[in-house]
Amino acid sequence: MGDDNVVSRLGSLKALLGIVAGAGASYGVYKLVFSRAGDVNTKKSAKNLIVQPGSLMAKVMLLSLLQSSPNPEERRNVLVTLGNAAAFTVNQDLLREFGGLHIIAGFLSDPSPEIRVQTLNALNNLSMNICNQEQLKIYLPSVMQMIETSPVNSDLQLAALRLLTNLSVTDNHQHLMKNSITLLLSLLIVSNDIQVLKVLVNLSSNPDLMDDIVQAQVNKHVFYGLAA
Repeated sequence: MGDDNVVSRLGSLKALLGIVAGAGASYGVYKLVFSRAGDVNTKKSAKNLIVQPGSLMAKVMLLSLLQSSPNPEERRNVLVTLGNAAAFTVNQDLLREFGGLHIIAGFLSDPSPEIRVQTLNALNNLSMNICNQEQLKIYLPSVMQMIETSPVNSDLQLAALRLLTNLSVTDNHQHLMKNSITLLLSLLIVSNDIQVLKVLVNLSSNPDLMDDIVQAQVNKHVFYGLAA
């Protein structure tokens, strides 16, 4: 790869990290990008480049950086930046169009709990977009497994529940959560977080799931709490 390509790549990354839709990029990722620049002259040239704010290429490059980085802390910083950017509708659409949803969701199986938390946080923002939910629904089994196996009220479990809340807002994918109703009702007993209740309220709005909720074999006090 020639020097011009290196400079262009670094300049695009700088644009995204600094100004992508007002996301407030991580200084740690900024340092990461330029620590890989090579010699001092290349770094200086990259920093002096004028790059169009919100560059499409910058978003693609950040996704590429996420895939290629072998360092967990680097991946975490990139996920935080992408999660912040995903709070904006325009970026939710662009990340979907670039295949970013599946790239980000690929880190749901990362061995680092912190990486999984930041992945869930990014997907949570992305899931506020109805079109994105169509792609994210295939990851529901992984999300439910994390809810079931994570320590109660842990950051990982709560992040998974927040994502599940967004994915259960409409009845488009609620049927995919049918087999997890007993788990959610059981979790309601032992967890002190309101997020579980939010998911159950969303599911209870679906007439097709009411029988499953009522017939679930869980302590009767759960039902009294839901009815209150």
